[in-house]
Amino acid sequence: MDIVLASGSPRRYDLRKNLGWNVRVIVPEIDEHVLPKETPEALCVRLSTEKAAKVADVVSKNKDGILVVAADTIVVVDGDVLGKPSGEEESVHMLKRLQGRAHDVLTGVSVIGKGKVLSGMERTKVSFRSLDDEAVRAYAATGEGADKAGAYAIQGKGSFLVSSIEGDYFNVVGLPLCRLSLMLEEMGLSLPQLWQAKKVP
Repeated sequence: MDIVLASGSPRRYDLRKNLGWNVRVIVPEIDEHVLPKETPEALCVRLSTEKAAKVADVVSKNKDGILVVAADTIVVVDGDVLGKPSGEEESVHMLKRLQGRAHDVLTGVSVIGKGKVLSGMERTKVSFRSLDDEAVRAYAATGEGADKAGAYAIQGKGSFLVSSIEGDYFNVVGLPLCRLSLMLEEMGLSLPQLWQAKKVP
């Protein structure tokens, strides 16, 4: 199994490491601006597909049989897309919008290889507990959410913010593993093959 992860996200890297996969990482550079009238669902799928395609174009020139996996995660509240905050004040603004209510986490996932392009999307509903201004600012000051959509990390200190989730937990981390496994199966890799993949050093 030769898989290239088209992402610079440390969370996605950690997820593949926990699976024991020997996966290479190549970080693509793409324009992530929202297109006119583009829905959040279409946005995350398009971006994941563009990331995978850009890396596939590079690696396929050197070797056949490579699978490229890419993902793009966004947070959506009131129809607005919350990406990565530009600084601590924007983190505070995002967290205030999310506190005491539910929001959607959408991840587009794409796999390219073997002459196929597969793309899909996973949605998870996340509910935050109510937070006062002091708690919001204290969490933003930790810097944990500085490079994450919605300005929080469910797998870290941000776990204290979350009262419930409906859907795939790993989707909120940044890579919906069940959906990915189904896509890899469609590419010809069975679950036993995925479980027995070469261990990373």
